[in-house]
Amino acid sequence: MLGMPCRHYAGPFHDNEGREPVPFPWEKLTGKPLIYASMGTLVNGLNNVYGAILEAVGEFPEMQVVLSVGKNFNPGDLGPVPSNTIVVRIAPQIELLKRAALCITHAGLNTALEALAQGVPMVAIPIGYDQPGVAARIAYHGVGEFVEVGNLTARHLSELIAKVTANRNYRDKARWFQKVIAKTRGLDIAADIVERVFGERIEAKQGVTAIS
Repeated sequence: MLGMPCRHYAGPFHDNEGREPVPFPWEKLTGKPLIYASMGTLVNGLNNVYGAILEAVGEFPEMQVVLSVGKNFNPGDLGPVPSNTIVVRIAPQIELLKRAALCITHAGLNTALEALAQGVPMVAIPIGYDQPGVAARIAYHGVGEFVEVGNLTARHLSELIAKVTANRNYRDKARWFQKVIAKTRGLDIAADIVERVFGERIEAKQGVTAIS
């Protein structure tokens, strides 16, 4: 496009100012290390996945858990919920990630980047779409671990939770990416690229008009 490459990497875009406030029972948070768990908004109705998560996190009474199940799932279908767990349909994700010690995620790209932007390591359970690739990168870069949904058991998940929360290397690497993301300023880079493209188009159009 007028001498510029057709694709540009601008980095992740994060702007929490435009999000609508989400009600949340903040008074229920105890101050214990927080695990935030969400399986996203598209493929989030797998009861067996939620069951494995609840059984696994119940083994960590020294931690508190917030599980967001989405608007399409009835929390009443979950069965027993551990005493250390708060279940909500939707959650103020970024605000909770700012407090979290761990994020259990479907490895959706938005959630993964938002977790890294807050320096939070992850345990991923990819379901579909691009999620297996994102999960593989989470493990490759040392910011978490993952388990394929077909191999998911509560015991395996609890082992991964213990592994990631006990090893400081995961948190340190996630915080390293947090600094990289903060320096990248993806929104500013994207705006600059758009301005340059339009600027070149205007100059080219003016040049054609002058020749005519």
